[in-house]
Amino acid sequence: MTLTRRSRGYAGAVEVDSVNAGRAEPMTIGARAISTGIWKSPVGRAYAGPLGLGGDVVADEENHGGLDQALYLYSSEDYAWWGGELGSTPGPGTFGENLTLSSYGAGEVRIGDRFRVGPVLVEATAPRIPCAAFATRMGEPNWVKRFAAARRPGIYVRVLEPGEVAEGDPVERLAGANGHPTVVELMDVWYDPQPEPELLGRLLGSPLAERARRNVERKLSLAVDTAARPPEQALGGS
Repeated sequence: MTLTRRSRGYAGAVEVDSVNAGRAEPMTIGARAISTGIWKSPVGRAYAGPLGLGGDVVADEENHGGLDQALYLYSSEDYAWWGGELGSTPGPGTFGENLTLSSYGAGEVRIGDRFRVGPVLVEATAPRIPCAAFATRMGEPNWVKRFAAARRPGIYVRVLEPGEVAEGDPVERLAGANGHPTVVELMDVWYDPQPEPELLGRLLGSPLAERARRNVERKLSLAVDTAARPPEQALGGS
């Protein structure tokens, strides 16, 4: 996969550009009929609690939502980048995010980074891993690979202190990640068939979302098993 280099040097005030919610709607993916909440639109303000945004529906509870992925955040800064790629800038909620922030602030977001969003305190737990429903939403069959290659996944967060969040609320990025890996590094690990065990160990020492943790644990177990095999077996020999 070709990876796009990224940099962040944002040094201005950060605020909530949009609060977005959606309802369950039918979608057809190939021969499958599913229900999805990916279509979201601005609602102005809503209550953000441990299980998500008031008035928003999580249709696919197996892969989305829950305490560790209560809200999905995306930035207007990254939407502007996509505008250059797509020919027009997607509007708030297009990627299915609950909160559209003007930016994440300067520097890469790390697992465990915390944000004060108005009165609400949230903690970064995982990147968005694109799926077939997202590709169908965007009307582009190659969207999963394209989104992954861009390395601008947005951020899943857990809600540590609930409250009402509104468009225009100030956003403050707080210390707290303690050198944990970045959200983008976790996304890279998802697609890497042989990630470095050292990075996997560091990820497991961070406050990951449970779904991401299970994936990292599987990869580390495989890496340990491969390292323990005789060289010819590790290389696929007989």
